[in-house]
This record gives sequence, C-alpha cells and structure tokens, in this order.
Amino acid sequence: MSWEPVIGLEVHVQLSTRTKMFCGCELSFGDPPNVHTCSVCLGLPGSLPVANERAVQYALKIGLALECELAPRSIFHRKNYFYPDLSKGYQISQYDEPLCRGGRLGDVRIHRVHLEEDAAKLVHLGQSGRIHGSDRSVVDFNRGGTPLVEIVTEPDLRTPEDAREWLVLLRNTLRQLAVSDVNMEEGSLRCDANVSVRQAGTAELGTKTELKNMNSFRFVERGIRAEVERQVGLLESGQNVVQETLHFDPQGGTLTPLRSKEEAHDYRYFPEPDLVPVRVTEEMVAAARAELPELPAARAERYLELELSADTARRFAYRPDLGDYFERALAVAAAGDGADVSAQSLANWVAELASQLDDADPAESKVAPEALARLAGLVTGRGVTSAVAQQVLGRLVAEGGDPAAIVEAESLATIGGGGELEETVRAAIEANPDAAERVRAGKAEAIGPIVGYVMRETKGRADGGQVTRMVRERLGV
Repeated sequence: MSWEPVIGLEVHVQLSTRTKMFCGCELSFGDPPNVHTCSVCLGLPGSLPVANERAVQYALKIGLALECELAPRSIFHRKNYFYPDLSKGYQISQYDEPLCRGGRLGDVRIHRVHLEEDAAKLVHLGQSGRIHGSDRSVVDFNRGGTPLVEIVTEPDLRTPEDAREWLVLLRNTLRQLAVSDVNMEEGSLRCDANVSVRQAGTAELGTKTELKNMNSFRFVERGIRAEVERQVGLLESGQNVVQETLHFDPQGGTLTPLRSKEEAHDYRYFPEPDLVPVRVTEEMVAAARAELPELPAARAERYLELELSADTARRFAYRPDLGDYFERALAVAAAGDGADVSAQSLANWVAELASQLDDADPAESKVAPEALARLAGLVTGRGVTSAVAQQVLGRLVAEGGDPAAIVEAESLATIGGGGELEETVRAAIEANPDAAERVRAGKAEAIGPIVGYVMRETKGRADGGQVTRMVRERLGV
C-alpha cells in the first residue's frame, strides 16, 4: 500500500524589537537570568500591559510578505493555563480575531499569522542540581514577554524534505524583512509539525500527531520522517494512530509521547480586558508596505528570467550575499568586461568562489566582482582554459588583483593551434599508440589518454575541444 504524508507547520518567530511585547523591558540573549523583568512581564497585581507598536508593524510586514488578508480590527485574548514558565497563569495571544489570515509562501498556503508573547525559559538542572534528593528546575524570566509571531500553515507539505526546504524559504524571507534574527539555535525560530498519513490518491485526512519545539532544520526533517515511518508501521500492522503530542530526540532518533490530545487544556480564551483592540489603518499598512524589500521568492523568479537553473536561482535568492555579489558581477559583464558571459556561466563562477571561501560572504573577500566578471570573460573568450581559470581564481582569493594581469605575468594564456601545439599532439599520439589505434577503429572514447597527455604537457593551457579536433584530424577520423 502506498502512503502519502500530510504535513502542516506551526512556526514561532521572536521579533527583534528593542523591548518586550507589553512592557518596556529590553530584549536580550545570554544576559544573566532575570535581569530584564518588571511588574508587567512578571504579571504582578495592578500592572497594566501596553502593546508594542513596532511589534504590530513587524507583524503587518510579515502578513504583507505572505500575501495575507490584514484584519482591520483584531484583539488580544488571555490563553489560560498553568505552567512554571508562565508567571501570570495566562498568555496574552490572539484567538479568533488574528491580525492576518490566509496568504501563501511558495506552494504552501498560510492559515493565519497572529501576535502573542513568549513564555519564560525553564532550565532543567538534572542530576547536577539535585536538592534534598530531587531534581531541580529554575526559571529565567528574561525571555518572558518577548514579542512572538506565530505562522500556521495549511497541511500542504508532502515530504520531510519539502518541510525543511519551505522552512529555509520562510527563514530567509523573515531575514530579508529584518523583523527577526531567525536564529534557531537561540530559539528565535521554533517549529512544531502536525503530521498524518493517508492512502495515496485519497482526500480524507488521517489522524494527526504534533511534534513539538524542533530547533534545527535538520531535526525537523528527521523528526517528521521518523513520525511518518512510525505511523505507516502502525497502520500496516492493523493498529490505529493516536492523536497526541510527541517529542523527537535527535540524538537517539526516538519519539516520546508528551501528552494525549484528549487530555489537552481547555484554555478558556477570553478577550484581554486591559488591552484595546488593534485597529489597522491605511497609514499603518502603507508604512509596512514601504519597508518591504525584494523577497526571496520574487528574487528567485527574477533569476529564472535570467535563465539561471532553478537550483542556482533558489540558492542566490536564499543567500542575499551571493545574490548581491552575482548582480554586481553581472552588471560589469553587461557593461563589456565579460565578453558576452552568460548569466549561468557567471553564476557558476560565483558558486566556485563561494566554495573556495568556505561559503563566507564573497563581498568580504579579496576578489572584487569586477575581477570575477573579467575572469569569466577570459574563459568565454577562450583567453584561458577553465583549468587555468581555477588556478587564477585561487590567486585572486589569496592576493586579489586583476585576472588578466595574472595571466600575462604567469604566461597562462591559452595555447592556440600553432606549431607548439601541433608538436605536442604528435608526441601524444606517439606516446599512446594503443589508444590511437582504438580511435582509428571507431572507439571515440579512447581519445581520452591522448588529450590528457596534451593537457599535462601544456599545464592545462591548451583548449580541450581544439586538442580533440586536432587529434582526430591527425588520425584521419
């Protein structure tokens, strides 16, 4: 039986505002515990929250970027539950009147986008923190009250790989919006996944489970894959999938139940009485729209119009440093220094440069975009071979400079069809008589050793295509 996964994501994004969602405490990461707290974020009696205007503006930017419908009026609710990291006994969130509904990013539909505050951080000390025979947990309230946007997708993803790739697109979109540092390691981007399976070709959804708080793209992919395999195993053995919340342990690759959905809290949502409704004005929308940059999905489409491959377009759109560098080099090539270099050819050299830099920002290297465009032009114009260009690129990475000057100083220009190359081809054929006979007998692939001999003797300066033609002419084939 063929099974189809059905996957939806719930993504929590910490907004990079200066202060918390409902008070004036500064946001921080890595500061000593409990130094950024006040009566409001601790929920002390008599304290009154005030919504962070910048957080609302950031949420509007996200909604516009995700093509959402913006609500003219939305309200905050109290989500009531008890947990040690929630000092008030409730979380201020949005329930049935969120700021943004609908929308799309790539091929995935957005269900809703809403604002809320983050909980504090529980630190479990384990065996090293034992007191009177018991394990100990402590709470750091610095994170409590941090502005969050929760982005909930429709169940449109079908593979763990799709989920990971979509999260990368979302992270780069948010990074381009400058609303969050989207650092999963520091918890500013956290992901839950709702997973079910169904028979391929059917429309009815299966029983879903929820994987909580996965903090890396790799763990999201691995966790979803493990849960899909578990559900398929249950169904194929005649058992039922139970709706529950699970924890994925990336070290052991195991899934552990946290709680049954049948035992889920009744959060008893009701409107937050201390906060006025958020009314979104035309001025607020215009201000948010004015701050929108070109987003990764749109940038990838523009690169496809330049006839870049889909993988290259996606990589350069998701990596703005590579995309910016590529566009600067492309502008130089278009101005005449690139000798009619194609966009894809130039993109390949940008990718090669990134590889030699261990994926560091090429703009911070010694290789100017102008130099890379000229190097690509030398290859296209057959001034140097690709092998020699690789050597020149290594020199540029180490020392910078002008590629044409390096080629001239080191006598690296391509050897043409003169007497020197003719003599080298003759010597190559004499040195490989068996290969020569096989080529004469119609074995075209046997030409490799002969061409390789020429390339070694010329230290890569001969044009491989030209050498092949010369060998075939001399052999009469």
